[in-house]
Amino acid sequence: MYDAVSDPYCYPGTTVLRNLLDIRDQSTLDRYEAEVTAVRAEQPVPSGAFDVAHYCAFHRHLFQDVYDWAGLYRTVRIAKGSSAFCYPEYIEPQMVRLFSRLQADDYFRHCSQRDFAASAAHFLAELNSIHPFREGNGRTQLAFFIHLAEAFGHPLHVKRMDPTAVMAAMISSFLGDERQLRDLIDTLL
Repeated sequence: MYDAVSDPYCYPGTTVLRNLLDIRDQSTLDRYEAEVTAVRAEQPVPSGAFDVAHYCAFHRHLFQDVYDWAGLYRTVRIAKGSSAFCYPEYIEPQMVRLFSRLQADDYFRHCSQRDFAASAAHFLAELNSIHPFREGNGRTQLAFFIHLAEAFGHPLHVKRMDPTAVMAAMISSFLGDERQLRDLIDTLL
């Protein structure tokens, strides 16, 4: 769970996120969220131009059954442990900057496998540090990245993906070392 100060996303006196079903128990909410997002992940993904709006549409698609703010930037500061994510007042300009660079890099379309892995690792590390949504950033990053890789000629072998290794690589990249994430992506190509 994220740490947040005066979090209007949560039910008063709890760390349980306000949700469309008014579930007040964290473990019940976790199970419901996992179930419905897994179903949504199997459905056709939103179409778009691989820009900020398209990324937000991915979040909305995955979490529309759980949160009324699905697809909208968070308005509170959050952290996991001692790692603070982008302050909400900087989310929009940082997202525009990151996705403009992705477009300028032609979505890594003409990269070799190794260059794609390195470029994609940097993109994901930056996206993770922004953490634009109150919840569901990792799942949105993964769904969007799988679609991006497929669309631009670098399909991933998703069945090879080890969630524990992905989490470790993302944490390492957040701390400034993208090598583990780059190598993990390389093994999935």
